[in-house]
Amino acid sequence: MDFRFSAFDPEALAKDELLQRLAHLFRELLLRTAGDVGDALGWLDELAQRHGLWRHGLDREAFERWLKQKEQIAGGPGGTLRLTHSGTRALRRESLEAVFSSLERDVGGEHRVAAPGPGLERLPETRPWAFGDTLDALDANATLRNALMNTFARGSSELEIREDDLEVHETEHLSSCASVLLIDISHSMVLYGEDRISPARKVALALVEMIRTRFPKDRVFVATFGDEAREVAIEDLPYLDVGPFHTNTRGALRLARELLRKERRANRQIFMVTDGKPSALTERNGTIYKNPFGLDRRIVARTLDEASACRRDGIQLSTFMLTSDPTLVGFVEEMTAAAHGRAYFSRPDDLGSFLFVDYIKNRRRHVR
Repeated sequence: MDFRFSAFDPEALAKDELLQRLAHLFRELLLRTAGDVGDALGWLDELAQRHGLWRHGLDREAFERWLKQKEQIAGGPGGTLRLTHSGTRALRRESLEAVFSSLERDVGGEHRVAAPGPGLERLPETRPWAFGDTLDALDANATLRNALMNTFARGSSELEIREDDLEVHETEHLSSCASVLLIDISHSMVLYGEDRISPARKVALALVEMIRTRFPKDRVFVATFGDEAREVAIEDLPYLDVGPFHTNTRGALRLARELLRKERRANRQIFMVTDGKPSALTERNGTIYKNPFGLDRRIVARTLDEASACRRDGIQLSTFMLTSDPTLVGFVEEMTAAAHGRAYFSRPDDLGSFLFVDYIKNRRRHVR
């Protein structure tokens, strides 16, 4: 092993620490600007000048060069800047760390069904070996102890390991799960000056990163819904943004069911993040019927029909409402009853905790 020594440079260390802090702030601003690198750098420059963060020879241009050297950003068409694959991954990873830091300790690890069975994770409990058990599950200590006791009982002077001495570890069955995360991008997600879409972006990024790193056999889809519902590529998650849209909740549920229909998984589930009432409906001829005034009973009835279809398909529906409006709460309770699902009425700042805990709970059992 080679070792390299150099003189301690407190200025270089302070500069590196400042760069890491600025990178963290930059990624937080990316969540607020729908992945617009230029806007995020502009906001960062304004904040840094206001609070005296440009130190140790750093300014906006120097920080931008550093991001390019780290391959976090790159030049785009027309002189614009864009996130690289590494930059998107860093944003997902930081989002995951932020969400998990708020979770309770008992939901921070791997998550399994309660019953023992074939799987990858060993339990401390052991049992006698049976035909079909692999040798990699063998408990060497328990097997040797059994062999010593049985050899002594037989009055033999030579240690002999027989089949009935063998003991193996129990393993825990890991449930496989397919999930669809539906994110409302209607105008109400930024109405009255309250930003609800940024927490939704962060949760989507964090959920995808968690599944890819901790549950790689699980499948996750992300879709947005406004006037219409559409699937979103994982690479497009940082750029989710609202528009002048109504809320086609029925279209979102229908798309989610279609995505999950071909998934042969033990658990299938839908997570819907919304703060608005259903106000749009896709007709059979493809046109969009809209009514933003009150709860249109026709739209509500079709939406409840789709929620009931989720229940018949064995799909768990969890709705995360970002409002406490009594009328909308009543609708969500009605939809939850039709789907035999669950509803959470959470604030944008605790959305991640609610959703991640629910995801983990759903993985522990087969949804019927």
